[in-house]
Amino acid sequence: MNKLKIMIVDDDPNIQQLISLYLTREGFDVTTASAGDEALRIFKSDPPNLMLLDIMLPVMDGWQVCREVRKVSNIPIIMLTAKDETFDKVLGLELGADDYIVKPFDTKELVARIKAVLRRFQTVETPGGGKELSFPGLTINISQYTVTYLGRPLEMPPKELELLYFLASHPGTVFTREQLLEQVWGYDFFGDSRTVDVHVKRIRDKLVGSEELGWVLRTVWGVGYKFEVK
Repeated sequence: MNKLKIMIVDDDPNIQQLISLYLTREGFDVTTASAGDEALRIFKSDPPNLMLLDIMLPVMDGWQVCREVRKVSNIPIIMLTAKDETFDKVLGLELGADDYIVKPFDTKELVARIKAVLRRFQTVETPGGGKELSFPGLTINISQYTVTYLGRPLEMPPKELELLYFLASHPGTVFTREQLLEQVWGYDFFGDSRTVDVHVKRIRDKLVGSEELGWVLRTVWGVGYKFEVK
């Protein structure tokens, strides 16, 4: 069985060495990069299964790297941030980060988060085991990360697609913002519930007219959201 590959993007060689040591012990293959542009070059030639991405990097910062990766790939990204840095959780979520961890961190916790994110990424599916959901005018394929609406492919970032897919997998069920953060971003993501509202609004903007097709992404005031099928 091929080992999963983790890319560590950090300009501190001590952190690179420490994380590499622990991940290698856990059975992962490890690649490293010390600058944003270097990370993108390696990513394009030898894509990893997950990227650990520091925010403060030479040449290109972590936000820029995350944005560029998300244009072509939905691989899991965990952001690394120093304790005294300002970290915008909502921005990170909107750019497509799957989790974040603050330095200095406990190495065991980091490894646990990596495994948790990889598990979620590898096992996203409907309760019945399917990888595709279809409704009138709408098809969501979680295996290929594609959405087709009214016969045309929609550009949708990974987290928007995963949120839509999760809600559509449970038609009629109301989920709170906290439940959606837990299910889509992971139990250990200490995210801001505002990001759910942001993502829902963006999804709705792309699915204008859905109610006429017999389904809609509905707000349940004071509770959360549901995918309603008439």
